Amino acid sequence: MTVARLIVEKSAGLRYRRAQLRMPLLRRAFREIGQGSVIVAPLYLQGVERIRVGSGVMVRDGAWLATENDTSSLTVGDDTYIGHRAHLHSIDPVTIGRGCVLADNVMVSTSDHDRRDRHRVHGTGPIHIGDDVFLGQNVVVLGGVTIGDGATVAAGAVVIRDVAPGALVGGVPARDIGGAP
Repeated sequence: MTVARLIVEKSAGLRYRRAQLRMPLLRRAFREIGQGSVIVAPLYLQGVERIRVGSGVMVRDGAWLATENDTSSLTVGDDTYIGHRAHLHSIDPVTIGRGCVLADNVMVSTSDHDRRDRHRVHGTGPIHIGDDVFLGQNVVVLGGVTIGDGATVAAGAVVIRDVAPGALVGGVPARDIGGAP
């Protein structure tokens, strides 16, 4: 094992091991959870019967996974990593592709509060995140957006419009900032 590998990898912690043991219970509640997927100490789970999680997915501590109603759905593709305190909220469908990385504190939401009655929420359009997409820390993705395969969204960006495949975007609101792939 190289020195670099020792720095990057650490052994699984107690929370991770406990989560592995709980996965058979979660598999019964969720619409689908693929083999080798682990959801570690979620903060909030709602509408799990409308949530599909692929194989080899890691959902870190403090995640919020919620679907609101019968038209809501949340689908997470194989080999995707969802960081600490990520917030995935669906009134309209949310689809996250294969091999994605959603860093810590990412928020993906298809909901908004009504302008006249702030206690009412409504859908803002589906979100589709393609394969091999990277969302940096504290990124916000709002409803009605498609992020193309292989795109990178810089930390702190707010995505309010579609992102082209392979694009590098950042800022508030997110815009193309170029850069080498």
